[in-house]
Amino acid sequence: MEGIQCCKVTDMYNEEDLSLLDAEDNLDSPLDHMAAVDDPAAEANKPDVEEMLNLLDSPEVTQRMIAARAFCELQDPRAIPRLIELLADACPLIRVSAAYALGRNPSDSAVLPLIHQFNQDWNGYVRKGVVWALGNCRDRRVLAPLVDALQNDISAVRLWAASSLGQLSEVSPDAAEAAIPSMIHALKTDPMAAVRSNCAWSLGQLSHVISVGDTYNQAIQTMINALRDQDLGVQEDAKSSLIKLADPTGLQAITELENMGLI
Repeated sequence: MEGIQCCKVTDMYNEEDLSLLDAEDNLDSPLDHMAAVDDPAAEANKPDVEEMLNLLDSPEVTQRMIAARAFCELQDPRAIPRLIELLADACPLIRVSAAYALGRNPSDSAVLPLIHQFNQDWNGYVRKGVVWALGNCRDRRVLAPLVDALQNDISAVRLWAASSLGQLSEVSPDAAEAAIPSMIHALKTDPMAAVRSNCAWSLGQLSHVISVGDTYNQAIQTMINALRDQDLGVQEDAKSSLIKLADPTGLQAITELENMGLI
């Protein structure tokens, strides 16, 4: 499991897609397969930055949407203030594109507006984009909204909240340790295998940067228990995390289960 993945802005979507993304069992998003920032093919076909900056201020909804989508590929700090404003646009298609664009153009100034939009937006598609962007902010302030998303939101949002929380490993050991209890709970109880799988990945990331102690040991034990999860994907992500951590207890558990033919 690689945690947060990028998304493809060239894929089209419509209002019907947006309504479907509010369904509890819908995990996919048309923006979930965006080309990586360093993809040579994507680099060659990027829109003109100056033109897109101008279109961000267009009075036409379609033009603003095109520009917001463009900054899901383009990186330019001049776009950030306007993208923050577009988080509150009346059109959900623009809001979600602005959220993804801010994820590609992370800024300290965007953290609180993103949190505000997460707390108030009715559209699950938009909240999912906001959660992805918050993870890319690498900021301690995103902990509370991401935990809220993991505990209370629809499955599409929980999926990326689990991965975004894993990125707190790059913020500080304290932030990582604070994220672990909610991750443990979700790995044990979330009904969606894909969410549990992301939790297993993120627990490995978070545990890597904290000191050995009660929280660390609880995380290890939860990942060991996940080796017996009913879903093979969860098992594999838990196994991969334990191997990367090289924790003796985790490695012993893997060896024993392999010898028993259980994994």
